[in-house]
Amino acid sequence: MDAKFTHLSEILRQSERLLVAFSAGVDSTFLLKAAHLALGDGVIALTASSASVPPGELEAAKSFAASLGCRHIVLDSHEIDNPNYTQNPVNRCFFCKDELYKICREQADKLGLSTIVDGTNLDDLKDHRPGLQAADQWHVRHPLVEAGMTKDDIRRYSQELDLPTWDKPSSPCLSSRFPYGTAIDLEKLKKVGSCEVFLKGLGFREFRVRYHDDLARIEVNPSEFDKLFDKALRDAIVKRFKEIGFKFVSLDLQGFRSGSLNEGLKAPAN
Repeated sequence: MDAKFTHLSEILRQSERLLVAFSAGVDSTFLLKAAHLALGDGVIALTASSASVPPGELEAAKSFAASLGCRHIVLDSHEIDNPNYTQNPVNRCFFCKDELYKICREQADKLGLSTIVDGTNLDDLKDHRPGLQAADQWHVRHPLVEAGMTKDDIRRYSQELDLPTWDKPSSPCLSSRFPYGTAIDLEKLKKVGSCEVFLKGLGFREFRVRYHDDLARIEVNPSEFDKLFDKALRDAIVKRFKEIGFKFVSLDLQGFRSGSLNEGLKAPAN
């Protein structure tokens, strides 16, 4: 470990006890581990359970927290009941994070904790992240940003710490599969989640299923395109996706890219 990790530990030790908003993703898993190393039993993890959480993530959160021996609180979040969220505006993530951090603050107050932290890193500041506004409003700290850590740093430290997430693909909420302005509901979330579970079962590692009404647009890493040359596999995907409820199934020839639905928000090049 180097100066950045030492700095992170110093930041975390500024609080004797703190609450970690823990999703089981790469960043929050590393943060929870670092906080537990720094503060031991002074760390409590909180995970929000929601229909928008990709299948398997809640179980992963429970398993990792248990492996640390860390107290872990799981509570339902209800952003799906908020029309400001389900209408899917460009600042949809604000309403999701507002719900999450409200839950975190309520629990922190009950537990006598003043500090809430999350896994935001430096690279997150370069993308469209309305949730950061909610973090500011609820006074959530970003220790990884304060320590100057990028996603590459976090993956490197995670590998050194032998964390199971060091090479885990990013897995944002299922609502990120919907173009802005497309209304979100439980049935649609379930359709997308079921399709992604099927692709994962076929061995695909890095992918998204984007929802476009009757059409499912599959993004896979270009390194995995060769798998789709197999007709039997393609037929199986089409059959399953139609069983789930899509009429058409397409492959995005640009391949997987995180946040592809934000591309329309970027100003055109001059």
